[in-house]
Amino acid sequence: MVSLQRIWPDTDRIQDRSRPKGPMPPSHRGFAASAGAVALALALASTGAAAQASDAAADGSVLKPCRIEGVSTEVQCGRLSRPLDPTQPQGRRIDIHFVVVPAMARNKQPDPVVLLAGGPGQSAIALAGTVMPRLSRLSYRRDLVFVDQRGTGRSAPLDCSDDSPQTLKEALEPGRRDRMLDACRQRLQTLPYGDLRQFTTTIAMQDLDAVRQALGVQSWNLLGASYGTRAALEYQRQFPQRVRRNIIDGVAPPDMVLPASFSQDGQAALDAVFSHCEADAPCKARYPTLRADWQALLRSLPKTVTLQHPVTLRSEEVTLTRETLMSAVRPPLYVPTLAAALPEALHEASQGRFNALGALAGITGGGGPSRLYTGMHFSVICAEDFPRLATATDAPGTDFGTLDREQYTRACQQWPRGDVPAAFYSIPAAQHPVLLLSGGADPATPPRHGARVAKALGPMARHVVVPQAGHGVALTLSCMRDVLFRFVDAKDDADALKVDASCAERIPRPTVFLPPTPETVEAAASAARAAERAREARRTSLPSSPETAR
Repeated sequence: MVSLQRIWPDTDRIQDRSRPKGPMPPSHRGFAASAGAVALALALASTGAAAQASDAAADGSVLKPCRIEGVSTEVQCGRLSRPLDPTQPQGRRIDIHFVVVPAMARNKQPDPVVLLAGGPGQSAIALAGTVMPRLSRLSYRRDLVFVDQRGTGRSAPLDCSDDSPQTLKEALEPGRRDRMLDACRQRLQTLPYGDLRQFTTTIAMQDLDAVRQALGVQSWNLLGASYGTRAALEYQRQFPQRVRRNIIDGVAPPDMVLPASFSQDGQAALDAVFSHCEADAPCKARYPTLRADWQALLRSLPKTVTLQHPVTLRSEEVTLTRETLMSAVRPPLYVPTLAAALPEALHEASQGRFNALGALAGITGGGGPSRLYTGMHFSVICAEDFPRLATATDAPGTDFGTLDREQYTRACQQWPRGDVPAAFYSIPAAQHPVLLLSGGADPATPPRHGARVAKALGPMARHVVVPQAGHGVALTLSCMRDVLFRFVDAKDDADALKVDASCAERIPRPTVFLPPTPETVEAAASAARAAERAREARRTSLPSSPETAR
C-alpha cells in the first residue's frame, strides 16, 4: 500500500535547469522476459463462452500481437469498452487495456493467473516486465494476464505527474504539493472521462470480470499485491465462483483506514529499527544514543539545512520540516535491506548531514514501472477510506503522528467521492483457497491486517507470516516463487492449503549496515598485505618446473 506521494525530492522529477526540459529516464527498468512466448490461442470451452467473447468483441474488445516495454517477446494486447458510469450503460465509455502473456506449453491449463497491482494507482501492464521472470514456473502452463485498472496506464489514466525542472527549494516549498494536487484535480475533471467518482475498487472489479468474460475464461487465479489485495478481496466478494485460487500479499483489507493505519504501522516498523540496533552489539557500540539523537532532531524542526541536489550534485539550503523528514524515513522501511542502513543514515541526519537519508529514500523510486497515477490513488482513498477516518481506532504513531491524516484530509475535502456499497467493507467466507502473506517488518500492511482477514475468510484461508520480510513477500523472496507455483498448481484444495512455506519463515533479518572506520579500513588493508606476502612466499618456495619441448 503506497501512501501519499512522498514529499522528499524525487530524483525522477528533479532536474538540472541547464539540461533540456522533459522527463528524466526511469530510475529502473523492468527485467526482460527470459523465455519466448507462443501465439495466444483462446480455447472457448462452450458455446456460451464463445457467445460471451463474441459479445465482448462487438462491444469494442481487441486482442492482437504486440510488444510492451520491459518484455523482449511478443505478447497479446487487448482493450475492452466499458461504461464510465455503470448506472448509465449507454453513456460515455472508456477503454480498459490488458495484456495476455501466453503460456509456454502447448497443453496449457485453462485458468490463467491475473495480477492486481498495488498503490492504489499502479499500472499492472507497466509491472509486467518486472514480475514475469518471477512467475516463470506459473507461466509455463498458464497464461498471465495484466489489466490496467481504470485510472492507470492507458485505461482512462488519471495522471498528476509533474516533469517540470525543480530545484530542491521548489520541491520542498511548503504547500506546493497541495497546490499541485488541487490544480491536477481541476485538470482531470475537464477530461472526457473526468467524473472522478467512477474509479472505485467496486467498479474496477466489474471491469476485471468483463475482461474475464471477453477471454472466455471460466475461472482464474488472482495474485494481488498491496492495494491489489483489496481489489482481489472485492473481486472475490462480487464474483466468488470465478476465483479458483487467491494469493494476497501484503494484505490491505477494505476496512483498513489508510491515513490512520499508516501512522501506527509505520511507527512500529521504525521502532523495530531502533530496537534491533540496540540489541545488536556492534550497532549499539557505534550509535549508543541513536534513539535520543533522533528525538532531538525531530524537536529541532523546522530548520534550515544543506542538501545535495540528487542530479546536479550542487548543495542547496532548504527548510526541513517534520513532514519532509518523515516522508524520507518511510520508504526505506519497506525493504529490510535498506532499513538496515537507516541507523547510519539517521545518525548522519542527527549530525546535520542528510544526504545518506535522501539517497535511501530515493532508491525506492517513484518513476519507471512503479510510478503512481495519483488521480486514481485519491479517487480510491477519498471514496473508500476518508469517510471512515473520523471513526478510525488506530492510534497515531509517536513520530509519524497525524501527518498522513492531515495530508489526506486536505486532499479529500475537495476530491469528488464515489458511492461505495456497505457490503464492500465486509469479507465473506472464502469458497476457494486463499493464501495470505505478510511481512513482519512491513510498515504499511503488517500481519495484524492479514490475521483479521484470515479469520473472516474462514477455513479456506491460510495466513503465512515471514517475520523479517518487508512490504511484499510473494515476488521478492526467491523461495516463495515455488510456494506460489505449488499453491496454484495443486489439483486439490486441501493440498493447496497445506503448501510448505517454511523456507521463507526462517529468513533472518539483514545485518545492520556499519560503514567502515579508519581502524577497520587499516585492519582490512593489513590483512590483504599479509595474504599477499603469504602467496608470494608460497610461489618462491616452489621448485621450478622444466619446460617441455615441443
